[in-house]
Amino acid sequence: MATLGMIEYADAGPEVRAVYDDIMATRKTDWINNFWKALAHDPATLRRTWESVKQIMAPGALDPLTKELIYVAVSATNLCGYCIASHTSGARKAGMTPEMFAELMAVVGMANETNRLASGYQVEIDERFRT
Repeated sequence: MATLGMIEYADAGPEVRAVYDDIMATRKTDWINNFWKALAHDPATLRRTWESVKQIMAPGALDPLTKELIYVAVSATNLCGYCIASHTSGARKAGMTPEMFAELMAVVGMANETNRLASGYQVEIDERFRT
């Protein structure tokens, strides 16, 4: 259960409903997921977070699948089960296969391991990497 509970559309005030409506229109869906319902207790945070997500995840130099895969990777590293589930779903919709997911998790695991080793050993950055 969310710390403060969740605000359903029917119980939302006008400011929250406006954000919910934009989420549904942008995502072409008829529902609001629990993340947004939990944030709705603070309409300013809800609006600010949605605007940022909408801007960052919009089409750009990176294709939608790449953005979702990056989101899954960071979410796995940060141990956010909700975000892993949400963005794995988004990645599947954008074309991710089970093989891609397995390879992504292998890369995430390896990156986390070698990052910790490099940090622990305090490895100096090679001069060639600086240019």
